[in-house]
Amino acid sequence: MLPQEKLDQIARHFEFLEARLAAGAPPAEIARLSREYTELKPVVAEILAWRQTRAEIEAAESMLAEPEFRALAEEELRHLRADLPAREQRLRLALLPRDAADARPAILEIRPGTGGDEAALFAADLWRMYQRYAEAQGWRFQTLEYAASDLGGIKEAVARIEGEGVFARLKYESGVHRVQRVPETEASGRIHTSAATVAVLPEAEEVDIDIPAADLRIDTMRASGAGGQHVNTTDSAVRITHLPTGIVVTSSEKSQHQNRANAMAVMRARLFDLERARADANRAADRKAQVGSGDRSERIRTYNFPQGRMTDHRINLTLYSLGQIMAGDLREVIDALVAHDQASKLAALET
Repeated sequence: MLPQEKLDQIARHFEFLEARLAAGAPPAEIARLSREYTELKPVVAEILAWRQTRAEIEAAESMLAEPEFRALAEEELRHLRADLPAREQRLRLALLPRDAADARPAILEIRPGTGGDEAALFAADLWRMYQRYAEAQGWRFQTLEYAASDLGGIKEAVARIEGEGVFARLKYESGVHRVQRVPETEASGRIHTSAATVAVLPEAEEVDIDIPAADLRIDTMRASGAGGQHVNTTDSAVRITHLPTGIVVTSSEKSQHQNRANAMAVMRARLFDLERARADANRAADRKAQVGSGDRSERIRTYNFPQGRMTDHRINLTLYSLGQIMAGDLREVIDALVAHDQASKLAALET
């Protein structure tokens, strides 16, 4: 049975938020109230739809005793009773505890793993895949750092992605991505296995994580360029080191001011991710077994080019549409990961 008291509390709180916003809440509260209102609106919609279906069932049942309406009532009851389990499931999903970071922009980091030049080329393929997916979703994809290898691959790349539900969708992508294919650098035509590491972090605001100035070492240096007129002749690149953890972040765009802001945004995201990981580890000892755990040491997916196959090892999902996936069509993959995560959370609540 669904918790009626909890449903009533949610509905009452939603009405309170609606009234506060309509009455003109103080400016300092508007952002918080609006965020809560937006988060609760789809939940309340599911509550109302579920209760409406139950009310219609009761009304139809009351008509069974009247001979002239009996056939009509039986027909309506058949449809309503068939619809009720689906409505209940949607409501249960809406009531699941939400990750507070789901609505935040994401910091995407991609680095080559084992495999040398081929790993760097694969990292560049993954970068383009996520860039195209972001474009298809209508998200803003902002490159913060992009260090290319000699053959056109990636040494390291960092982006900020902003839009509706960015982190909620992309958080399942963290981990080791493995590729099996004949590298462009391989003359004999042998299939090689290489890997790249993907990290997706929720963007942290300054109020989320306090970083004392004494914990940071900020160095400026000359950014590398393509040669000729494009060489950066000023010390505009920025490298920030977090001394307690040893985390290093660099940014080497044209503006030193923008580089400092970019590097601090990535540093906050990494430290925020560390704090989230510690909290998650305290709450769930089996965190590594969960989808979306964010464990970057775990191999999560294999892209097999000769067979046109992608396999996500966490949920045993295999799709033979590798070309579409590499072109940025990740909907089926991420939908399956979201559904698996939701099913796991529902099972945990019911045990």
